[in-house]
Amino acid sequence: MVCYAVSCCEHTTAPESKREQFRRYLEKSGVLDTLTSILVALYEEPEKPNNALDFIKLQLGAAGPEPADAEALRMELADLQQKCNLLMKENEELRNKLMQFETSPAEGDGE
Repeated sequence: MVCYAVSCCEHTTAPESKREQFRRYLEKSGVLDTLTSILVALYEEPEKPNNALDFIKLQLGAAGPEPADAEALRMELADLQQKCNLLMKENEELRNKLMQFETSPAEGDGE
């Protein structure tokens, strides 16, 4: 029975050691402080949000833009892509004109 107790203790110390290492890792990387401050902010929030997870995501900056903001960004993206396409086309036309002018005087100089 004593051997069983020793064997049992050996099994419990290994996971605890891994847990302790993981806890130190989280502490060193600042995860524990960040999560603690977010949870404190949630606790101190006078009007608790309906969805605590959304509050945490928002505090972490992972919530993403609001739907209205996302739609405005989509519209801006489409507008900028259209402007980019027009500018690329204009650039190509101007390059072609430039090539025409560069080749024309060269032909005239040779005559």
